[in-house]
Amino acid sequence: MSITNFPKIIYGTAWKQDATADLVVKAVLQGYRAVDTACQPKHYREDLVGEALETLQTKHGIARDEIFLQTKFTSLDGQDRSKPLPYQPSASITTQVQQSFQTSLRNLRTARINALLLHGPLRTAQKTLEAWNAIVALKKENRVDLVGVSNVYDPRLLTYLTEGAGGVKPDIVQNRWYEGNDWDRDVVAYCLKEGIHYESFWTLTGSPALFNHPSIVKIAESRSCTPAQAIFRIAQQIGITPLAGSKNEKHMKDGLLAEHIDLNGLDDGNITEFVGPTAQA
Repeated sequence: MSITNFPKIIYGTAWKQDATADLVVKAVLQGYRAVDTACQPKHYREDLVGEALETLQTKHGIARDEIFLQTKFTSLDGQDRSKPLPYQPSASITTQVQQSFQTSLRNLRTARINALLLHGPLRTAQKTLEAWNAIVALKKENRVDLVGVSNVYDPRLLTYLTEGAGGVKPDIVQNRWYEGNDWDRDVVAYCLKEGIHYESFWTLTGSPALFNHPSIVKIAESRSCTPAQAIFRIAQQIGITPLAGSKNEKHMKDGLLAEHIDLNGLDDGNITEFVGPTAQA
């Protein structure tokens, strides 16, 4: 898949367990062309995402290169040691990243991954930088298209990683974007300023108050859409790519259709101010 046009919405596979393959197939058949996973058996079944990709190609004629495929390296602190680890725990962090990447290629039954993210900071800034440099090396070797980080809520760490990698900044930041962290305003603003793609998770489940916000209700009523679709569309308008992880096929389709909601002519200043005025720079 070409990465010139970054996805407007991504199907997320966390916590899908044994249903992962079936759900990914359904999501892609509904129209999703971007899938997020991780090399972390604790919360993801990356191997079943690979099974789904094979099913889509052999049974439905949807080639692997039609799907934007994103996975993550997860450090030992984020792994469940009672499950098979994707790398040798005694290896250096650099080697762990390399081994995890090879495991991802096997799991996903692919020769290439579109985006590889660091799942979260390690225990120290120095260790985090080592992992980041190992991920950046895979990009420099032309083995992944885009690189990024997840669960980083301080722009200073993003600057530190960029400087420590010789000026290579993340292409992607994937964070919780919800009322509980005040919409991650500083990182959203940083990403928009630096041309970094910001992906949101917990977009719906983490923000129940948004569903009753007057601007969301107004959009839903005037555009004959659901509040969830209105929230996704507002996020997209700000410059955010939401992850959607519904197991319901109708809700999957609703998420896709959000991109086509026309907000022209609506006074949405209240909602954009509520979720992040710094993103409007």
